[in-house]
Amino acid sequence: MSGKDRIEIFPSRMAQTIMKARLKGAQTGRNLLKKKSDALTLRFRQILKKIIETKMLMGEVMREAAFSLAEAKFTAGDFSTTVIQNVNKAQVKIRAKKDNVAGVTLPVFEHYHEGTDSYELTGLARGGEQLAKLKRNYAKAVELLVELASLQSSFPGLNVPLLISSQSWMKESERSSTD
Repeated sequence: MSGKDRIEIFPSRMAQTIMKARLKGAQTGRNLLKKKSDALTLRFRQILKKIIETKMLMGEVMREAAFSLAEAKFTAGDFSTTVIQNVNKAQVKIRAKKDNVAGVTLPVFEHYHEGTDSYELTGLARGGEQLAKLKRNYAKAVELLVELASLQSSFPGLNVPLLISSQSWMKESERSSTD
């Protein structure tokens, strides 16, 4: 231990009491940093795992949605002009919320439906079943996209505080191990 790391005090009972209180405060701070680091690490790993699962599922869902679009175009013909003419307001909207993990606020997105389906009668003459399947598949794709956007936007917001708290905790444990 170098001379600059030592605290010069007068050897008395009062100084001993003060040093014990400082030691207790340092230990409490270190334990709090460790708990925060553990909570952030746990959430970080959960988000990372869920991102990987969602991306894998997203590929399957988008493939299914593209195939159902081809089926619907084959059976119902070109319905894009009907869809474009009937669009006046979005049905699926996104709401942003905040989640708090160990003092770190993370953005969370959730989707919700607003309004009625203006395409209920589309495909009534032919291809109605394929159009219903197309709507279901693309609704699932939008739901997964919103979930993936929520996870990926919270990922960097969690990564930086995790690194900071982990480094602070590691510095504290290095300091206490050299004493």
